[in-house]
Amino acid sequence: MLILVTYDVQTSTTGGAKRLRHVAKKCGEYGIRVQNSVFECVVDATQYKQLQLALEKIIDPEKDSLRFYNLGNKYNSKVIHIGAKETLDVEAPLIF
Repeated sequence: MLILVTYDVQTSTTGGAKRLRHVAKKCGEYGIRVQNSVFECVVDATQYKQLQLALEKIIDPEKDSLRFYNLGNKYNSKVIHIGAKETLDVEAPLIF
């Protein structure tokens, strides 16, 4: 299933900047950054829960926020991209 993870981390302190880096790194382990604080992740139900729990441990819920949008398995018809940055097929093999 495709999930969209968005986050807003307060960065006015050094602790906030550190949390922001950790959130981005963790999201990058599961998906692809499509905008500054937005990741597209193709995961199964177990990975989805693991990502949620990991991110909940990183953020400060008094200052930061997370949003998870579950686009399901038939997400191709639910995503429209217009503008800069080429659309990536998140399930295609990566060639280095």
